[in-house]
Amino acid sequence: MRVNHFFSKLLLILCSTFIFNTAFAAETKALIKTNLGDITIELYPQQAPASVANFINYVESDFYSGIIFHRIIPGFMAQTGGFKANMDKQTTGKPIVNEANNGLSNERGTLALARTNNPNSATSQFFINLKDNNFLNRSGSSPSQAGYAVFGRVVGGMDVVDKMAKQPTGKKQYYSDVPVTDIVIESITMLK
Repeated sequence: MRVNHFFSKLLLILCSTFIFNTAFAAETKALIKTNLGDITIELYPQQAPASVANFINYVESDFYSGIIFHRIIPGFMAQTGGFKANMDKQTTGKPIVNEANNGLSNERGTLALARTNNPNSATSQFFINLKDNNFLNRSGSSPSQAGYAVFGRVVGGMDVVDKMAKQPTGKKQYYSDVPVTDIVIESITMLK
């Protein structure tokens, strides 16, 4: 009788763990719809919990709809998350702590949070690495070595990201490397 009770509890724990992990994994992917095509990303909540939670908060508030990719440098990265058309800067939430020491590298196809010279200044802006950018990884404890926190990876639609990198860019207002024709995020949705 006692053995059956033990196995019943063990089975319940295993089933609960499986259901939790399956549900959690399903919530770690998102679909970025742009006017150039769709990009599917997976997020890394275990390695970058604050960064992923921050991103999901912006997604769930529909912040990214209508936001443009405002800075694209071929052979480097494509950045978004802060401006609508005509370089209309958006109001963001509070900055989060830099998680660049999470063991993830700024490799081609990864998403990382953009920030200012202050390592803990990231809010809504992120970029997609167009190549391996190891110089963006954390390399020490000083602010100049803080790195850029990777929190996800493109798992579908990297051809769309590469198409972005081929669009002509120029200067708009005070900003350089802005696509001449807007590349717009139509929506970002979490995939269940």
